[in-house]
Amino acid sequence: MAQSCDILFLGSGHNALVAQALLARTGLTTLSLEQADVAGGGLATLENPRCPGFFHNPHSFFHRGISAMPWYRDLELESHGARYVEPARNVVLIRRDGRRLEWWVDPERTIDSFAQFSQSDASTLRRWMEDFRPIVETILAPEAQAPPLPPEQRRALLKRTAAGRLLLEVAPLSPLEFVLREFQDDTIRAGLLFFNGLRELDLRQPGFGHAIPALLAAPRKAQMCIGGSASLARALLAVIEKHQGGVRCGVNLSRILVQNGRAVGVELAGGEVIHAQVVVSGLNPQQTFLNLVPADCLPAGLRTLAAGFQYNLLAPLFGLHVALDAPPDYGDGGAPPFMTILGLERYGQFHDIVAAHERGEIPGTVGWGACPTLHDATQAPSGKHTAFLWEKLPFALRGDSSNWKSESQAHAARLLEFWRGYAPNLRGAVLDHFALSPADTVSALPNMERGDLLVGSFSNGQVGYHRPFPGAGTYRTAIGQLYLCGGSTHPGGNVTGLCGYNAAGVIAADLGLKPWWQPRDIASHLEQLR
Repeated sequence: MAQSCDILFLGSGHNALVAQALLARTGLTTLSLEQADVAGGGLATLENPRCPGFFHNPHSFFHRGISAMPWYRDLELESHGARYVEPARNVVLIRRDGRRLEWWVDPERTIDSFAQFSQSDASTLRRWMEDFRPIVETILAPEAQAPPLPPEQRRALLKRTAAGRLLLEVAPLSPLEFVLREFQDDTIRAGLLFFNGLRELDLRQPGFGHAIPALLAAPRKAQMCIGGSASLARALLAVIEKHQGGVRCGVNLSRILVQNGRAVGVELAGGEVIHAQVVVSGLNPQQTFLNLVPADCLPAGLRTLAAGFQYNLLAPLFGLHVALDAPPDYGDGGAPPFMTILGLERYGQFHDIVAAHERGEIPGTVGWGACPTLHDATQAPSGKHTAFLWEKLPFALRGDSSNWKSESQAHAARLLEFWRGYAPNLRGAVLDHFALSPADTVSALPNMERGDLLVGSFSNGQVGYHRPFPGAGTYRTAIGQLYLCGGSTHPGGNVTGLCGYNAAGVIAADLGLKPWWQPRDIASHLEQLR
């Protein structure tokens, strides 16, 4: 049985949902097809089957500045149940000796915390916050909210202003080079490299020297969605359904249908055909071009480009999730921390972490996590709590991801004992726990190849106009009416929704639609800067 729609989305990760929600309001008929039983991809919130009423966020939890994203405002998601909080004591790095390096929503309190370790580094922090604030506000944030420019055009526009020239001066460095050049204290170096670097980037990667000062200067910090990350997915689905869009879960795709060089729909595993004017893939490049597009429909060389798309060595996560009688007690009595970093004492640990990943071995423990119920009591029964601790661990453990089957529980026990070293009350407070390995990530979210929650590294030129690869960097592909909108596109992984937001603007323009929202013309914006 064949059916049809105007725009067909493959996958229902948050980027695809953002794009669908925007385009559904244009009056076009939209449909998403999702392999999992629940839409939302990494926006998952799970109830512990052994402890009813305890909810856990296994993949995506820390959302930076979502409430300031243009699509969040445009789609009026708070009227559909989404609500974010941004805890004041945003990140705390706890050393073994009890000293704490803290990032606050209030930048002055962050600078004061740095001063407890180094007055010189505190002054350096203030300088980079002040110098980079206009760069974030007038260049980097607008660039992330628009299709990328060709590199030479971008460089020419940036060279016209002092802010642009400073960005071009800093960007060629690696995050590691930037931190070692600018900061002196070992704990501060470690904290900056972890909180503002390692979670998202390979610290050795040149071309990202601006990443750390940009995050330091950003006005928005880490946030969490009340009710769990799935609440954001539910709000997006509510918008889609309000405008007669559809989402079908439990669907297995067979192939993308291509006629005369353009995508015209898909065929499902059972033989069902769905026709569409436009097909939009939220999947990774290999899934899209190698698994779903017939080889004889691809232009020469495109399969090679898709096959060469690279994933992050350091992105995979191991997660320990606990149901608790009481929250972790770190013994300081201050405002409830949001993100807590444990086990990080010196920046040299990063070299050990990288080397262990390259060998496929488990490095010394550096973990980060949160107790969501300190900020949202709805995620556990009254008086109870949930918490988690994440680690970056290799996907191919000792060369093979299947080794996680026998290793996961033993490592979870070691990680829990490590955690108790910082919060001794966990010895009696844990009601239940479960672990999710990097291999479990791929089982739940197949687009996150090799456990890469960022859906593709920023190495090998996979950035900006050339993300995921040359010729597909503006959400369009070499196949007519086939578009990309997932984390493998600009500006990249993490929960920002901007890949979907930008893709929706490109699709609307190509269809000759007048968007009801206001997509940004980044070239005109940069030309107007002074």
